[in-house]
Amino acid sequence: MSLSIGIVGLPNVGKSTLFNALTKKSVPAENFPFCTIDPSVGIVAVPDFRLEKLADFSKSAKKIPAAIEFVDIAGLVKGASEGEGLGNQFLSHIREVDAILHVVRIFEDEDIHHVHGEVDPLSDVRTIQTELILADLQTIERRLASLEKEVKRGDKKIILEKELLLKVQDKLQEGVLAIDLNLTKEEAETIKSLHLITRKPVLYALNKKQNARNLDELDDPRFTELVDFIGNYTLVDFGVEFELKDFDKDEKSEFRKELGGAPDDGIDEMIRKGYELLNLITFFTTGEDETRAWTIVDGSTAPKAGAAIHTDFEHKFIKAEIIFWNDLLEAGSYGKAREKGLVRTEGKEYVVVDGDVVEFKI
Repeated sequence: MSLSIGIVGLPNVGKSTLFNALTKKSVPAENFPFCTIDPSVGIVAVPDFRLEKLADFSKSAKKIPAAIEFVDIAGLVKGASEGEGLGNQFLSHIREVDAILHVVRIFEDEDIHHVHGEVDPLSDVRTIQTELILADLQTIERRLASLEKEVKRGDKKIILEKELLLKVQDKLQEGVLAIDLNLTKEEAETIKSLHLITRKPVLYALNKKQNARNLDELDDPRFTELVDFIGNYTLVDFGVEFELKDFDKDEKSEFRKELGGAPDDGIDEMIRKGYELLNLITFFTTGEDETRAWTIVDGSTAPKAGAAIHTDFEHKFIKAEIIFWNDLLEAGSYGKAREKGLVRTEGKEYVVVDGDVVEFKI
């Protein structure tokens, strides 16, 4: 399953610093054949303490985490939708990702120039949203123009599509993102092929800086206005995390305090939130050879989950033995878990739950 999150933002907000910190958490690409081999792509492990515990339980020779791709996308400037800066490159790359990580600077530092001359994070967010809306409006205008012949012929399906596109167009012109439109399942399917950028889910990464004037620490109204507007966000000191990228896990907490950052790794939280943003969950397989976290879309049935391992597990599915990860650990062994009735046999209709340990039978 190929899943990617594009890192976007204005110039000088910390995108490259964040990407470089993330790549330290990269995992070997050969374990994930879906992933792109590209210097602008980081294949990043999803932090999950359950994987560690299950690997210890099974005394596994190998453990493989779930992973998602983070894509470092060229900085966007005002006018990108008209080709300013690297606008065309930015827009083409962002259409290819599944979700957006929008980096926003929330610190004041005279040594780091802000592209607009002053730090106003809400204005920065709106600048990028405006460019994405303008790009989507161009996409819709092109589609509407291509429909005219079929509309004139009286094709009912095409007429309905035109009406929908005009409705979406009106909302975009009002500044409403396409993801915030209350579309029916059929309407969403109709416009899916347009790959509208503002239909993509967004997580905001707010970049702080040690020893700088951080708006969240100053009780600054600019920060309050920002978080009220954006909703889903994480706070991270990208510079601190970049400085610590080569340290062992046990050393990091103390060094973060010395550097003035938070005691916890905000990047790990950001990765987990990105995973959730994509509507993903994890199931596990575990044994002496390997313990592995598998990525599936929330709501997947057992056969669909099996396809994450191999298509045979979907097409030749007979049944699956399921136990929740914590139940297995508490039982102490598969044998004791079976004695307690904790291992269940499930069929094709079973919907896999985040944290299930699964053995497929074909």
